[in-house]
Amino acid sequence: MSFPKTILITTLAEYQTRFWLPVAQRLRATGCEVELLAFDDRSAEMSEAAGVPVTNMYREGLKTGPSPEDRKAFDARIEAYGLDGSNFLFSHERFTFGIRDTAALRRRFMIYANAMEALLDRLEAQGKRAVLVQELGGFLSVIASFYAARRRGIRNWFIEPSFFRGRMYFTPDSLAAPQVMATPSDAISAEVRAYLDDTLKQQAIVIPKKDQHHYSAAFKKVLNLRNSRRLAEKLWDQFALGKHQEFGHNLRHARVHAAMAVNATRLKKLYRPIPETRFVYYPFHVPADMALTLRSPDYLDQVATVDFLLRTIPDSHVLVVKEHPAQIGAILADRLFELARRFDNFVLLPPQTNNYTVLNRSDAVVSVNSKSGAEALLLGKPVVVMGDAFYSSCPLIYRADRLRDVPARLREALAAGPFDPAKGAPYFEAAWRRSFPGELYISDPKLLDTFAASLRSAVVEAVDAG
Repeated sequence: MSFPKTILITTLAEYQTRFWLPVAQRLRATGCEVELLAFDDRSAEMSEAAGVPVTNMYREGLKTGPSPEDRKAFDARIEAYGLDGSNFLFSHERFTFGIRDTAALRRRFMIYANAMEALLDRLEAQGKRAVLVQELGGFLSVIASFYAARRRGIRNWFIEPSFFRGRMYFTPDSLAAPQVMATPSDAISAEVRAYLDDTLKQQAIVIPKKDQHHYSAAFKKVLNLRNSRRLAEKLWDQFALGKHQEFGHNLRHARVHAAMAVNATRLKKLYRPIPETRFVYYPFHVPADMALTLRSPDYLDQVATVDFLLRTIPDSHVLVVKEHPAQIGAILADRLFELARRFDNFVLLPPQTNNYTVLNRSDAVVSVNSKSGAEALLLGKPVVVMGDAFYSSCPLIYRADRLRDVPARLREALAAGPFDPAKGAPYFEAAWRRSFPGELYISDPKLLDTFAASLRSAVVEAVDAG
């Protein structure tokens, strides 16, 4: 069985490195050569101490390649990567970190691209093949690594949680959502049938274990002693010790969470119970997620999207919306109060409301690319999909290629009404087969074994097939 000489794995923070180190050790024990690409100083130090090969991408990028401030070199690199400018690439960090300074973004991109180019030059000189593995994300560390590898014809595997608990997708060479193809004749395995039945019985949303800590009240995040201690440690590292951190916007992060706590408190006045009247449901997405910033940028301003839906929804229905339970208070309260002032067909639910209860009571669901759309399919509810979703290829959904197409597609969905949930089962079977067991950033030894085996299997099979 052939295998690439070196698996390159990006790691952006200490909590990620604590996971990737034992994964790398497991892969190396099976004969794989692994090198971590560390984008913060502490991660590089941890890897060196553990005896795992590592490149400190920030430090390497500063000492090699063109000057990060050289605008001509930047433009040449953007052209070499086959990109039409850089504004779109920078949009995720602008939105997530509030960065206005384009020169600072260009500098960071160049540092990371310099490091990646030097690393790939070294491997090429050693006659080694490589494959790149990354958690899906929109940060410049991930973006620069991806495009540098793509220019060399090196495969990049993006990892993201799947619709199914404890399973994940490995998507090659694309930031787009994984595509799942199914036919009505696909047989449903006992494993998938049991999973779907159990999900419907539990009526619980899928939360990757790595994200469970986000699902708490905003004020609890602010007052959490562990978070406060960790903030102090990171600030000391950053300002007293001069350590580079990929997620180094620590003070802004604290201010954002404080603002979320204030917003969450104010929004309690707007919360209403599930209406008795007929309604369409729009679940808010995590505002800063790359599923919006890069996959579906037309819908990044979700309040504007909701405003449009309120202006175009059929008179027979009201629009019910709910904040994402992991980001309560993330949407500016003033904008939601303004919607409530102008529209009496607008209902904001308490974010703790069970998602399946809302889905069951709704007549249709409108989603950009939320997992709620797939959950609605599981219940036999008509779904209008606007963005790049992993279930976009499901023949049961109503696809809207542009926002202005949504009203017509929504009317079609409402006219068609619910369908037999069994019709969606072949799609979920195909989605299950597309996924692998495992979860990111969970350090339980058995789960680490599972993850490492899945990573090796996904990459090995792809290399052998190619």
